[in-house]
Amino acid sequence: MKIAIAQINFTVGDLAGNVGRIVEFAERARDSGARLMVTPELAVCGYPPEDLLLRDDFIAACERSLADLAARVRGITLVVGHPRAVDGKRYNSASVIQDGAVVAVYDKHNLPNYTVFDEERYFEPGAAPCVFGTDGVRFGVNICEDTWGAGGPGSALPRLAGNVQLGVNICADSWQAEAPRAARQAGAAVLLVLNASPYHVSKQQVRYDIMRERVAETGMPLIYVNLVGGQDELVFDGASFVLDVHGELTHQLPAFDEALGFVELVDGVPVKGEIAPSLPLEGEVYSALTLGVRDYLDKNGFPGALLGLSGGVDSALTLAIAADALGPERVRAVMMPSQYTAGMSREDALAEAQSLNVRYAEIAIKPIFDAFKTALSGEFKGLPEDATEENLQARIRGTLLMALSNKSGAIVLTTGNKSEMGVGYATLYGDMAGGFAVLKDINKMMVYRLAHYRNGISPVIPQRVIDRAPSAELRPDQTDQDNLPPYDVLDAIMEAYVEADLSPPEIIARGHARADVEKVVRLVHVSEYKRRQAPVGIRITSRGFGKDWRYPITNKFRHRFE
Repeated sequence: MKIAIAQINFTVGDLAGNVGRIVEFAERARDSGARLMVTPELAVCGYPPEDLLLRDDFIAACERSLADLAARVRGITLVVGHPRAVDGKRYNSASVIQDGAVVAVYDKHNLPNYTVFDEERYFEPGAAPCVFGTDGVRFGVNICEDTWGAGGPGSALPRLAGNVQLGVNICADSWQAEAPRAARQAGAAVLLVLNASPYHVSKQQVRYDIMRERVAETGMPLIYVNLVGGQDELVFDGASFVLDVHGELTHQLPAFDEALGFVELVDGVPVKGEIAPSLPLEGEVYSALTLGVRDYLDKNGFPGALLGLSGGVDSALTLAIAADALGPERVRAVMMPSQYTAGMSREDALAEAQSLNVRYAEIAIKPIFDAFKTALSGEFKGLPEDATEENLQARIRGTLLMALSNKSGAIVLTTGNKSEMGVGYATLYGDMAGGFAVLKDINKMMVYRLAHYRNGISPVIPQRVIDRAPSAELRPDQTDQDNLPPYDVLDAIMEAYVEADLSPPEIIARGHARADVEKVVRLVHVSEYKRRQAPVGIRITSRGFGKDWRYPITNKFRHRFE
């Protein structure tokens, strides 16, 4: 028996388009001899639909689309994810479609409510396993979190022996934490898992580890089907896979690409098939960023992108990502030199644009800067120059970029990285002005690693851009380290505080200077108001400054350092 894995890039809310893609894949799978095809979680509507799920008209449209899909798919059994409503309650569901009709329905048991997930806001938990037969094989259906166990990775609930959970969120029918085991007990021989599991660094290994636990517990082979594509700040990497009853990997679909994979079952056992090669860490992250940029622009209808090119490594990397994601013909770079801009910055910016074959222009900002200072001279009389004048230059550049965006329809890509955003080393309505923040979750040290990685494909970033000391070039002889700890120190403290939730004493115990930790933690919190006004950006770590970072702006809590 041949099973098809439909690793498809869906668009949230594009019901007709999503159904069309499922039909296309189903026809290809059927023509290739597959008897069963499995799609990702909430395939009909895309994931995550967020508060669209609170609209009755949206749910009704999804149900009509499911009926349309059932009528159009013939000659193959289809397992498809979709939302549904029953007696005023909403469920994250999967339907089994055979011969134009829905023959079985499964409702997701475990609803994730951590990091970027808030499914308890929208759905009710299901209460029964779902097992169906095709060609003499009995399949069980689970959806994503069902196979991770109650609470999910990173849950505050304690994990005890036997995978039993204690805590205020436990349901009376606690077997819901054991959805794979329930499917086995109901007669399943193979477990199908529909997923919308977003990417972050090292996520695939976590999936392998957790799914191998489920295989060991149930004795069933497992087919893990994952969504691919960008949706706002999230990137879904696909990388669908199959495990046999020993937990051995038998199939691996490529990451960050649509794919139609096939699994051959012989007596219910998957025969080893194609295993796509894995990417190095930098390759994973770079692929996530290019996919995130491409889908954000294409799914939202932007004709192209433009960005301010400074001669620094952040803007150089952003330009390379944009050109690789969109094609050079859709990218425009603008250099906006001031009297503080080094000659090498202008030379390197031009070289970067030429190496990537993107459109390039220079607009000098000194005349505009002088005009602003003249206009403000009365109000500023007797006051020394300070960060005000530095920020004014950044805001002039932001205004010029937004004017070009308005005129052309292209979206402005901001170039700030996570290290800068973490401590507020950015200017509101200046270098933060734009529509999409490509490097928002990339710390400075990873910026350098990605620059080296991209140059290993073809040299597009001049080496001296990577080697020179970072500078905003807003005053004479300025460097970033005039105001911040060295970036390797800053990044380590940020990772410990933001991503690992360590306390300042714990970070100091790792060997960091108390003064550095105090400064970074203070800057993280006083900069919250800036981050709240920053454009959405691509999440690639386990905790970015977006859906999974919800700190209050007005906040008087201060950490104890003793």
